[in-house]
Amino acid sequence: MPRVSPRPPADELPEPGLDPVFALHRGGKMEVAGTVPLRDADDLSLAYTPGVARVCEAIAERPELVDDYTWKSGTVAVVTDGSAVLGLGDIGPEASLPVMEGKAILFKQFGGVDAVPVALDCREVDELVETVARLAPSFGGINLEDISAPRCFEIERRLQERLDIPVFHDDQHGTAVVTLAALRNAVRLTGRDLAALRVVISGAGAAGVAIARILLGAGVDDVVVCDRRGVVSRDREDLTAIKRELAETTNPNGRTGSLADALAGADVFVGVSGGTVPESAVATMAPGAFVFAMANPNPEVHPEVAARHAAVVATGRSDFPNQINNVLAFPGIFAGALQVRATRITEGMKLAAAEALAAVVADELSPERVIPSPFDERVAPAVAAAVADAARAEGVARL
Repeated sequence: MPRVSPRPPADELPEPGLDPVFALHRGGKMEVAGTVPLRDADDLSLAYTPGVARVCEAIAERPELVDDYTWKSGTVAVVTDGSAVLGLGDIGPEASLPVMEGKAILFKQFGGVDAVPVALDCREVDELVETVARLAPSFGGINLEDISAPRCFEIERRLQERLDIPVFHDDQHGTAVVTLAALRNAVRLTGRDLAALRVVISGAGAAGVAIARILLGAGVDDVVVCDRRGVVSRDREDLTAIKRELAETTNPNGRTGSLADALAGADVFVGVSGGTVPESAVATMAPGAFVFAMANPNPEVHPEVAARHAAVVATGRSDFPNQINNVLAFPGIFAGALQVRATRITEGMKLAAAEALAAVVADELSPERVIPSPFDERVAPAVAAAVADAARAEGVARL
């Protein structure tokens, strides 16, 4: 039977017949399809009543069977409140749905993971946590998406404490995993030592905080994070709780001042904040620096400018080399976690994902290739296998 979906006449849509983006999105980018046949009464009696009752009774008696006899163990909820969508900001749940649909089809295309977009009309932390927790029995994992900082940190923490399935805020951890992978390969390419790098991160939101944490976990000793007011340092009295934690764990040499001050002599610039970094500041970085300017659509440092001063340049855009794209991480991470029915995604699993992602192109490195393409079919299987192994090693796997 054809899909039932009310669709307005083409001449009532924006730019009818002219804009290929609207043409592609018309009616949505997803649909639900069955995996079993419904050809006759016998099929119906197995898939639905009366046969389904036997499966329900078995799960009621042994709840863990839900992973074997429903879609739960292979399905992720992509959850947002629409408060921090891509580069669009707070546009609300309805307007966020095209992005969430896109995320869901990326899960399927690149990781073989089924995903359902869930856009919630609530903003308070307590409401979001309670709503997601009540939805959780239907899913094997929760991917939090486009939820504004600093609420996203508490929401993820509380949900992971409450649930026994992986909860993963992709804007934080997906970005961090891919950034670390690219940095590992930049170091390999140039014969440098990861631990000896001095890294400056512009942006103390979700991505900036997660990148700082994963770099510290990977052994980078000197990480400095900057926000709109400059270096996040212990002497500042205007810091949020998250930034106070950053101040305690980063900036070991007590640097102060502006982003430009921090960049002088730095080995790595990681931009996850937007804005523009002047070329004069980039020019003060150490010889052979790495510039990862990941703001979209306008990188903090244009790649042509960065290339005049840096050995390796990466952006968040697909039309320049070395795209730091979350799709390189989250499909494989969830595929691996779901494969072993992990109860959570640990720091060790994220580090394993980054190492596996970097290893995909470790023998093919060049200044224009320190990270694989999202269309490299080796990526998701490599990441999934590494994540599954790490989950077992860390004792969070149930299979």
